[in-house]
Amino acid sequence: MPKYMINATYSEDGVKGLLKEGGTARRDAFAELCAELGGELEACYYTFGESDGYVIVDLPDSLTMTALSLTVNASGAGRVSCTELVTPEELDAAAAKSIDYRPPTP
Repeated sequence: MPKYMINATYSEDGVKGLLKEGGTARRDAFAELCAELGGELEACYYTFGESDGYVIVDLPDSLTMTALSLTVNASGAGRVSCTELVTPEELDAAAAKSIDYRPPTP
């Protein structure tokens, strides 16, 4: 199952909700959402600085991840962006593929 890293930034209202509900309640709500989508929450970390948190999830496919991203972003509670994660074994398999590429020349 593909693994994704989600970068989350809360809106002002999202932060107010987080303060009211607490970090563990939001983590648990996100874990339930992932399970409903056929996936699993692997890790959830809150941060401070430019981003408010990072979540690592296993989801069935990129369409499911896209639907999750669209739904969360449309809620107005914050913004999420996503990066698909690649295992070392997947990297080895990709590196073993032969690709004939000609770069542009001036």
